[in-house]
Amino acid sequence: MRKLRVGVVDFITKSPNHSMWSRVMHANMTGIMPQVIARWSEDEGHDVDYFIFTGFENLVTDVPKDVDIVFISSFTQSAIQAYALGAKYRKHGVVTVLGGPHARCYPEDAVKYFDYVLGLTDKELCRDVLQDCSHYSPGQHLAAKSQPTTLPGVRERWKYISKALEKATSLFRVVPMIGSLGCPYTCSFCIDATEAYLPLEFDALKEDLKFARTKIKRPLVSWYDPNFGVRFDDYMNVIEEAVPKNSIDFIAESSLSLLSEPHLKRLQENGFKALLPGIESWFDMGNKSKTGSKQGMDKVEVISEHINLILSYIPYMQTNFVVGLDSDNGAESYELTKKFVDLAPAAFPAYPLITAFGRAAPLNLEYQKENRVLAFPFHFLNNSHASNVVPKNYSWPEFYDLLIDLAKYSYSWRAIYNRFRTTRSRIPRWMNFMRAISTEGSGRIKFYTNIRRMLNEDRKFRDFFEQETTVIPDFYINMMKKDLGPLWEYLPDRAYYHDPYAYLKSETEKSNGSAVKEPADKPLPVADKIEPVVGTPLEIRA
Repeated sequence: MRKLRVGVVDFITKSPNHSMWSRVMHANMTGIMPQVIARWSEDEGHDVDYFIFTGFENLVTDVPKDVDIVFISSFTQSAIQAYALGAKYRKHGVVTVLGGPHARCYPEDAVKYFDYVLGLTDKELCRDVLQDCSHYSPGQHLAAKSQPTTLPGVRERWKYISKALEKATSLFRVVPMIGSLGCPYTCSFCIDATEAYLPLEFDALKEDLKFARTKIKRPLVSWYDPNFGVRFDDYMNVIEEAVPKNSIDFIAESSLSLLSEPHLKRLQENGFKALLPGIESWFDMGNKSKTGSKQGMDKVEVISEHINLILSYIPYMQTNFVVGLDSDNGAESYELTKKFVDLAPAAFPAYPLITAFGRAAPLNLEYQKENRVLAFPFHFLNNSHASNVVPKNYSWPEFYDLLIDLAKYSYSWRAIYNRFRTTRSRIPRWMNFMRAISTEGSGRIKFYTNIRRMLNEDRKFRDFFEQETTVIPDFYINMMKKDLGPLWEYLPDRAYYHDPYAYLKSETEKSNGSAVKEPADKPLPVADKIEPVVGTPLEIRA
């Protein structure tokens, strides 16, 4: 194999962003797999240029240059940005590879714009791509048969971790680690639930923890596991055998069912400072909270008591609620969440909007079968800017009225004060305050209020939400243009359009061996070569 110049680009965010919250947090959200790809490429004898986009860099001038092949890792919210950057590289003869969550969720779309689109990736697949290193049109969609059983550890990835730490502020610097792949739960909305749970080698994790302490006096380690601590005693033994108690601080995402009081005591003893459990719904998706058959206010009371117990041991907690589920009807679930905000005031509530990310989860196929998925540009599919699932029990104005009311309640000055007052530690207290007054709190209220206004005042805007047209409103086009800046000119024709039913079509073709016709009542997108002129009607009705 000839020696290659390999570029690796990790998109942390989708656009330039100079807020204080972004400055503190974005560099601490680097992906592990881009670092793994960089390390595997080095192991094959190639030169690697690794780049992280946190929102402060220039995507025209700062990305890797003079490379033979570039691996771009992207969440769906960064896909339009990745498509434009990939096109810029291809224009200069560089072979392009897309990986990350978007490549797994929307391979049918991504192969139009990249030479390779990678699903599950192991070292052998990475080696195959590097050996081939060729242009394809359309691109090749490749995937390993299963998750890799081992990954390069912190010591092997340190040169790349260090690049991220250099961009972080001294206030908050995170070392990314992962102890397991896949998930033991079977939640229909989750991409990880389709992959078997696989603990990584415990001896390797011990070495990672020991090594981190040689580089940083008191490291802050963030576990990237979908559900940390499923084999709770095993992982606590790893930490306790590797390093002295409370010599490392930890952040983890874990299910409430794992957070019993004995477990909380042990987590506290081992330096866990933040936990991110999912509550999701008061009427559905409760298989990770051990509330049994409890629903509604009964569940609110049980969960609130549990959250307050956790916060007596762990200083910081974010609780996640999925907004827009089919189990919601009327104002009840929103009012119950307000009750929770009052009963557990120190927890920071986050409200991701229900989003069908292509083939990411079994539930998405059901939404597509019901003709309920909107063709929102990928740029807005970040769980906060848009829900691409038509609500089952609400009109769009009703949905946004309830969402805005809940956000105003949760991030009001009263709620901010109660959160500040009841949070025990100084840094978590100020993090909660910053989040509530930043784009995550007040910024989203402003954005949602603007959407609600246009649903009333702009008929074409409302028609897009109501599936009367596939014309993307100028509001969203202009936001993409602004966010991409100089990269906009490299975006392939109409790449901000995608087929939201591609997953359903591919599955139907597999089952009956024939092409799938579009439903007669569903507008079809036009040919790919039409110039993306803002405001031009682009839909064709069957």
